[in-house]
Amino acid sequence: MAEGAAVAHGSTASEPPQPRGLNRQRLADGIYGTIITASVLISAGDELATVPLALSVIVTLAVYWLADVYAHLLAGPLEHGRLPSWPDARHALARRWPLVSASFSPLILLIVAWLLGAPSSVAATVGLVAAIVMLVIYSYSAGRAAQLRTHQLTVLTVVAALIGVVMIVLKNVVLVHLH
Repeated sequence: MAEGAAVAHGSTASEPPQPRGLNRQRLADGIYGTIITASVLISAGDELATVPLALSVIVTLAVYWLADVYAHLLAGPLEHGRLPSWPDARHALARRWPLVSASFSPLILLIVAWLLGAPSSVAATVGLVAAIVMLVIYSYSAGRAAQLRTHQLTVLTVVAALIGVVMIVLKNVVLVHLH
């Protein structure tokens, strides 16, 4: 019976199943990190050169990541009347890392586009499109993990794509037409 339960959670009998809450948290952190990445690319993509833009994304995400970890560390061990230990901190930093690592694919594509000769604003759009594709993939993955039916999965994925389209439209309206 234990082996069947382990396999049902996507692991083998020799490794313990990963808690579903942790998977949800990593997915949520990835989505959050991707949205922050897209937001920075939208807000500064036409204003900054490519390398400062990439650094702005990383620094912004690092601040959010550290603030998130700090908040969780204070909310956890302090609740039980003790200070967080160094192992608590290391564990929290590693567990929340997807908030930062979600930016890697969009930033790699941003840099590659720039290295191939694209102007900084075009490279920023390439990074933004990559972030939107990631949001669609995250939505699809969340729907699959929730075992949504085909119609529900399609709606969830289309909504994520529409959010991406809204981001691009807002970028063009606010940054291009209002400046």
